Amino acid sequence: MECLQQDTGVEAEQVQVQQQEENAVPVTSQRVSITQAAKLHNVTRQAIYVAIKQKKLKASKTTRWEIDLQDLEDYRRNRYSRAKSTYQGELLFDNEKGFYSVGQVASMLDVPEQKIYYATRIGAMKGERRGSAWVIHVSEVDRYRNDYLKKEAERKGKSLAAMREGFEALGADLLADAENFIS
Repeated sequence: MECLQQDTGVEAEQVQVQQQEENAVPVTSQRVSITQAAKLHNVTRQAIYVAIKQKKLKASKTTRWEIDLQDLEDYRRNRYSRAKSTYQGELLFDNEKGFYSVGQVASMLDVPEQKIYYATRIGAMKGERRGSAWVIHVSEVDRYRNDYLKKEAERKGKSLAAMREGFEALGADLLADAENFIS
């Protein structure tokens, strides 16, 4: 009889454990607030709220907005990226084909973006508009580097050399004046 009671006690414990597992919230369905979601992804609360309103991020509101962590992770993976932008069905900035954005060209040439915009505006660098974005081919980047940036560096080098000569001459004159003053 004792064995039967122990067996039923063990069975009761197993039933309780199963019920707890069924009622337990899985780790993947943890929920966070807008503020917590913004901190997790280094964006503003407004950005999270806009994503919810645009139906890009699933969230529910009881007393406050709550976002499932899995949904937040899915949103992060599928979030808008200019690298994935398309224009008429083709990648806008297809680096494999040699097409780059103004920002990418600026970092390649180690110049400010504004200089690239100016170069395209005055015609020193040819770029084409695809939608609202400037797209620049790698051949144009190389041409601009060789034709304009190297000449600019040479001009700066010549002006620096002229400045050095001027300072050396000025220094020699000052030294002579100082010697005359002392003697």
